[in-house]
Amino acid sequence: MIKNYLKIAWRNISNRKGYSLINICGLAVGISACLLLFTVVRYELSYDRYHPNYDRIYRIVTQDDYSDGMDYTPGIPFPAREAVRVSFPEFTTGTLFASYGSQVTVLEAGTAGTSSGKKFIEETGFFFCDPEFFKVFHFTWLAGSPPVLNQPNTTVLTQKMANKYFGDWKIAVGRFLKLDNAITVKIAGILQDPPANSDFPLGIVTSYATAKGNPTIWGYNPDWGNTTSNFQLYMLLSEHVPMANINKQLLQFSKKNYKQDLASKKTSFLQPLSQLHFDNRFGNFGDHTISKATLWTLSLIGVFIIIMACINFINLATAQAVGRSKEVGIRKVLGSDRLQLLGQVMGETFLIVLVAMALAVILGTIGLPYIKLIASIEEQLSLINWQTVTFLAGMVIVVTLLAGLYPALVVSGFNPALALKNKINSATVGKASLRKGLVVTQFAISQILIIGTIVAVSQMNYVHNAELGFNKEALLIINTNADSVVQSRQNAFKEKLLQMPGIQAVSFSSDVPSSDNNWAGNFSFDHRPDEKFNIYRKAGDEDYFKTYGLQIVAGRIFEKSDTAKEIVVNETLLRKLGVKNSADAVGKEIRSGRSGWKTIVGVVKDFNTNSLREEVKPLMLFQRKDRYSVTGIKLRSSNIPKTKTAIEATWNQYFPEYAYTISYMDENIKRFYEQEDQLSLLYKIFAGIAIFISCLGLYGLVSYMAVQRTKEIGIRKVLGGTITHILWIFSREFFMLLGIAFLVSVPVAWWLMNNWLQDFEFRVPISPWIFILSILISIIVAAITVSYRSIRAAIVNPIKSLRTE
Repeated sequence: MIKNYLKIAWRNISNRKGYSLINICGLAVGISACLLLFTVVRYELSYDRYHPNYDRIYRIVTQDDYSDGMDYTPGIPFPAREAVRVSFPEFTTGTLFASYGSQVTVLEAGTAGTSSGKKFIEETGFFFCDPEFFKVFHFTWLAGSPPVLNQPNTTVLTQKMANKYFGDWKIAVGRFLKLDNAITVKIAGILQDPPANSDFPLGIVTSYATAKGNPTIWGYNPDWGNTTSNFQLYMLLSEHVPMANINKQLLQFSKKNYKQDLASKKTSFLQPLSQLHFDNRFGNFGDHTISKATLWTLSLIGVFIIIMACINFINLATAQAVGRSKEVGIRKVLGSDRLQLLGQVMGETFLIVLVAMALAVILGTIGLPYIKLIASIEEQLSLINWQTVTFLAGMVIVVTLLAGLYPALVVSGFNPALALKNKINSATVGKASLRKGLVVTQFAISQILIIGTIVAVSQMNYVHNAELGFNKEALLIINTNADSVVQSRQNAFKEKLLQMPGIQAVSFSSDVPSSDNNWAGNFSFDHRPDEKFNIYRKAGDEDYFKTYGLQIVAGRIFEKSDTAKEIVVNETLLRKLGVKNSADAVGKEIRSGRSGWKTIVGVVKDFNTNSLREEVKPLMLFQRKDRYSVTGIKLRSSNIPKTKTAIEATWNQYFPEYAYTISYMDENIKRFYEQEDQLSLLYKIFAGIAIFISCLGLYGLVSYMAVQRTKEIGIRKVLGGTITHILWIFSREFFMLLGIAFLVSVPVAWWLMNNWLQDFEFRVPISPWIFILSILISIIVAAITVSYRSIRAAIVNPIKSLRTE
């Protein structure tokens, strides 16, 4: 009997090729979209779960309570490492200290001093740690063991890095590297490459004793008042030890060790490893964080898309139900009960869903390589795994029930007498209000996505084109060390560059105007007690303002010096200090940390010190040559490739032992918003999918109406009705449904996108034109879809229409 059911089901599907194709396409697109979203969400939720003690690992983080709000850092002061181990001896604590942009020079085999000529700048993956770190986290050692990191000047490489430096990791142990052109280290072990879904991208792991023994090179600072996000401590708790108990002890630890006379009240507490990838207050050593709210949004979009696809199926199946009335009547007369008919229709739905799922897997496989455009996933993923198979199996069951149950109940409920007499009509096939409600739901979902797309695109256009307070165009950035060797050659290098016709200006600094860096500390203004907020610092030479196009609004820039003698501050600092007139600050004195009092000689117009997600920070600019690790070069627009070649040659002339790596300021700023750009693209893609699926839904409902009103259309044409009049009869109901959907979607879309915009300190308003544009797009799409099917019904020969019954 089952074989007979399947045969009949396949015959019914084949006989209605048009409807079947629409159903399969709609479901396939919906399932493939859900499959890709599931892949993204599953991957993001899997970060660092491979560690055996995942649920018991915590990071000790720091909270600063200021008078005007909270600030957070994932790091702790350097001396806290030993203090924590004294206060919590029963737990294992591991240290991880990152150094960004460090240079690695590969030395010749058998020597500890001759360079092989291989030089690399490691922007990420360069760490210092102690053996205890590997007791907290699980990493596989291919050679060596954690105790090798007890010794100074020893290092460990991952397979990937060892292959990069030596061609084969098996010959790396015993070789030497020179770090930052300062310290030679011996390779004492090899780690298996960590998975890509980890916030610990270890590449080079050097003993913590090496960093501590060379404080001026890597910034080790024994002061309890100095906290850096690069220095982090991880704790492995024993089983059944509540986090809350340790946090209470850390509160007492903070009161005991942190200075209480600073601008903030500093407190340390535990953050579970399970939150590292999702808490953007702190960040991590990986390439990104993603909020749980974003993952919920992606999941919700997937649910919306599959619901829309199921609505299509329901509407199209209902539209076909009248055509199957005689079949159902005959089956019932011949003895079929309702359960058998229900199984027949559900079987047809199951077959369609299976075909759609197969097509969805093909579409998903095609789209998988492009998934990095909408998510920060560089790893080559595969759709063939047990999670995906389980998801697809569940999807088949859910979609079959959602899409097939209502049409099956409608068809199996036909009265056989009415069915055989052709008395089945719109009054007996389902409920019109339900079908209309489903269309309203489709319209509302698509409009929410359209509004979201418009808002996201508007915001991203704003941040990419916003006036930042400085000139970001044609600025070439070179990162290097700030050691004495570099300092001794900088002036000659600068003079050589300025002789090139393609260069306008050159500046050395600790940081570009806008970056992710936040060098901050306590300060005092005009011989008052320390202020209740931190001041942020950037060091740059006298050409910093000219190179980056910064504007002085009062006073002047500082005179040339190698050390901080004069200070320039920004308008935000004066505003927070209560100084209303910028000129009044010129001549006043300021002191940062424990340094001496310095004179403010100028006020710079506010510029964005970080991304547009953050407010402009209170800032001081000063000269300090031992901090100059960034070279900013302002290029002229003519013949840039030739100028770049000349810059590289000059660099290699003055700094042959240093790797040459460049970037452009505008590209660096663009990378601030990589995740938001991805989300904006995702909105565009899924808004398009929603529009496509909603068009199929409209087509289904119009088809249903056309079938039910065939005779009415014929009568109207015989009595003189025009195609335009018939078109209006079909369209007016849908425009009313569209209006209802618009009223439903507006508050939901406004709430969702307003919450998303809260991540930006500088943001576009959600203006009425956004909603007007959304409804216009929906009206145009609906009009095209309805018109196409309505015109087909209206141009049918009225004689043929009148003979339908």
